[in-house]
Amino acid sequence: MSYRPESVNDTIVACATADGAGAVAIVRLSGPQAIEISKKLAPSSKPRASHRLGRATVQKPCGAVLDDAMVVHMVGPRSYTGQDSVEFHLHGSKAIVQAVIAEAKKLGARLAGPGEFTLRAFLNGRLDLAQAEAVG
Repeated sequence: MSYRPESVNDTIVACATADGAGAVAIVRLSGPQAIEISKKLAPSSKPRASHRLGRATVQKPCGAVLDDAMVVHMVGPRSYTGQDSVEFHLHGSKAIVQAVIAEAKKLGARLAGPGEFTLRAFLNGRLDLAQAEAVG
């Protein structure tokens, strides 16, 4: 991945779990629009507390349901990347993961490059160089 200084202020999205079959998949958002995008994907009648996992219906803006999931907001700097971050803990279907990522992209996120969450953690002082290298 090539580093562009202006790109660290974009909101990024990607699947944070390994490819392959699994019961659960995690889609992560990080950046200034992460929480706003998540509110559109998983509307809630009451605000979500930071670092508290809660059940949510993940849906398209038109109301079509994508999954019944768990969602956690992590307000920066107390997150892996040091930015506002959101994780969607979804059922492990590739179709569901791809649909949630596609909707997040339509709402303003861009697909994260390989290692980009860890790069942001390093640049924001959440990991030192040895820790960042160990992630790979």
